Amino acid sequence: MAKALFIIDVQNDFCEGGSLAVSGGAAVAAGLTSYLGEHAKEYDVVIASRDWHDGNNDNGGHFAHAGEAPDYVNSWPVHCVSGSEGAEYHPNLDTSYIQEHIEKGQGKPSYSIFEGITPSGENLPALLARLNVSEIDIAGIATDYCVLASALDARKAGLNVNVLTNLVAGVAAESSEAALEKLVAAGCSLEKR
Repeated sequence: MAKALFIIDVQNDFCEGGSLAVSGGAAVAAGLTSYLGEHAKEYDVVIASRDWHDGNNDNGGHFAHAGEAPDYVNSWPVHCVSGSEGAEYHPNLDTSYIQEHIEKGQGKPSYSIFEGITPSGENLPALLARLNVSEIDIAGIATDYCVLASALDARKAGLNVNVLTNLVAGVAAESSEAALEKLVAAGCSLEKR
């Protein structure tokens, strides 16, 4: 059985200066690079997700319509448009450690890494089955949205899930704490490394 590291959405638009910035995002990117420098050999595969939204539509209502304010629950400012600078991994993240890339949200709202596909079109469940992954550590952005959704889906898929709490950043402290509590209730472990 194999062990994977999921790196969730460590992208320019989700870090300081981006269109949907989370405080601490750049530090998570740098922290992951340091962590992988010491721990990469513990993983059989490192898989990173990216929001990869269409630039010519509202992605199923995920982007607020022009002239309307986003509600920050179901609609958001334009972010992580495929091929844009905002969709690229943050420069503090050393991408040479990443073996598999998952792109999600192409034309529709998407939060979980399980909703995405590789550039060649393979979905994540098929990839994990092919690699015989049974355990994952998870880190990235945002604790209270995409990390939460991805970890919950990993548990639903029967995987053992460990959240690296010092390598996540959330939209808000209260909702991030609630997300971690929800993950523990779902059977995830929390660990600071």
